[in-house]
Amino acid sequence: MKRIFLLALLPFLMLSCRENKKTNAQKQAGGIAQQEIHKELYGFWVGDFYTQDELEYDGDMTDAVKKLNINIKKITKDTVIAQSVVSGNSRPLLGKLSDDGGKITFVLDEPGSEKYDGKFEITLVGDTLIGKWNAYKTALKWPEKQFKLLKKAFVYNASLMLPTEASYVDWSDHKMVEHLDTLEDGTIDSLGANAFYRSASDQIFKLNASTVLLNEADLKNLRKLDLQIIKNTIFARHGYAFKKQTFRNFFDPVEWYVPVKNNVDNDLTAIENKNIKLLDRFTKYAEDNYDAFGR
Repeated sequence: MKRIFLLALLPFLMLSCRENKKTNAQKQAGGIAQQEIHKELYGFWVGDFYTQDELEYDGDMTDAVKKLNINIKKITKDTVIAQSVVSGNSRPLLGKLSDDGGKITFVLDEPGSEKYDGKFEITLVGDTLIGKWNAYKTALKWPEKQFKLLKKAFVYNASLMLPTEASYVDWSDHKMVEHLDTLEDGTIDSLGANAFYRSASDQIFKLNASTVLLNEADLKNLRKLDLQIIKNTIFARHGYAFKKQTFRNFFDPVEWYVPVKNNVDNDLTAIENKNIKLLDRFTKYAEDNYDAFGR
């Protein structure tokens, strides 16, 4: 009878042991987990990430104003856990929130292990997070940036397309073409060289590689840049954070685009995977159209 009683008691003893271990672990970590606060701030905060110099910069390699996404994941009295995504870089953030009579501010630090890590100082103003970022390495070209972020939900939508009112020119890739003039005496005079840039056709607004299974006839006459944009629009719909400047310039200004993560391979649909393979095959042999544009 005593043996039966001990066997019946054994599960309770094991459960108690596990609870004691859990309690001890909590004590070692500084006590019981703190209650989460300001959960209404959780989620993606998205907007421009810039300096005034960048806005006015007119160099040969135009780079669109970058899009910043700060994902706030957890807030307690002593800790804020978040993540920054910009220019294809995803970095963990750790810091603290202060609530001074309803005025909410954050200080969030990136780890400091990479060249472009820094500190975010943020104030909540109405429905907007406003602040500045300072790089730990002050020797960078632009060691301080500003931002204004609005809370934005990320939802995959296969029907999303690039806006037709924008022009899609790859300002980061050009070739110089010399303009020659034949004089009356038969000699050839150079009038200088003009820059010619890759440009996309209006097919990028017509072909959706997330909703329709494309075929060779759809792609055979497309420019290389067309094929690249159609493919990368798939990734943009899934929130891929582009590292390449060309595609950041195309997608960062788009209202619906939210850079979320560095790898979306597991999110792609069967149609998208098939279309990507076909697009890659045609891109390998496609040529680009170069045009001269006034800037």
